[in-house]
Amino acid sequence: MSVTEESWPRTLALTAAILFVFSWIFPVGAGVARNTDIFPQWWGPVDLTLALVLAISAFGIQTLAHGKVGKQAERTTYRIYRSSLHALLVVGALVMLAGDRIKWANCATGFVWRTWLFLYVLPWWLAAAGRPEIADPMRSSSNKIDH
Repeated sequence: MSVTEESWPRTLALTAAILFVFSWIFPVGAGVARNTDIFPQWWGPVDLTLALVLAISAFGIQTLAHGKVGKQAERTTYRIYRSSLHALLVVGALVMLAGDRIKWANCATGFVWRTWLFLYVLPWWLAAAGRPEIADPMRSSSNKIDH
């Protein structure tokens, strides 16, 4: 399968999504591990390399999809941003319930920058992926952003 000029942004968007998923393994592992000294020597370099490739692909998506973010992608991004605010409450509850079982110092930085990068590049990712619209239960009743 060859990548044409038209499919290049979509291919990069899919690749970045996969990289995001794999990239989350490292902060999760570091957070739940009792002792990070037992990690293999390759753990840190692989985490950093994957993080670098993820950041480059995310900003590559932004470059490829620059000027192609339509109103539907903006609406979808807005809905995701609004829904993501609830994650702050979930994280707060997680800190209270599992605070002593999770090594926050080992994983918080990884969680924060990956989440920031995901939310920052989201409108361009939706445009590049060719998926400006994610299920919108209010779509048939209104075109307003403030549902």
